Amino acid sequence: MTEEQKRKVSDLRRAGMGYTETARLAGVSRDAVRSFCRRNGLAGQAAQDGQEDAQAQEGICRECGKPLQQTAGVKRRAFCSRECREKWWHGHPEQIRQRAVYSFTCAGCGKQFDVYGDSRRKYCSHGCYIKARFGGGGADE
Repeated sequence: MTEEQKRKVSDLRRAGMGYTETARLAGVSRDAVRSFCRRNGLAGQAAQDGQEDAQAQEGICRECGKPLQQTAGVKRRAFCSRECREKWWHGHPEQIRQRAVYSFTCAGCGKQFDVYGDSRRKYCSHGCYIKARFGGGGADE
């Protein structure tokens, strides 16, 4: 990849362009763009998250703003603690890419519910399961 192509790839990724479109405009393969982006901190959501990514690159916690201690050769940290990460997740659910969200109707109470990660769920709660399975003693009683 020439220096001009590297500069163009960097500019396009920082502007939020995807790998395929960046590769087409820069005149290189998509895999070359991906490899270059990974080596230079432009991979994945990095080009799309804007300010939050800039904070992670600078070593500042996304939630509280405390300085982060980054370790070379390890995935970059975006949060200073588990508490900050969970607080941010709960405060920004629209920014989390959940790929395994399923919608069901509860076999016990008939209520609609959504669940993440379990495609075989039948009941909305443990109480509904107990009530349907054993005929009582559920949370609703």
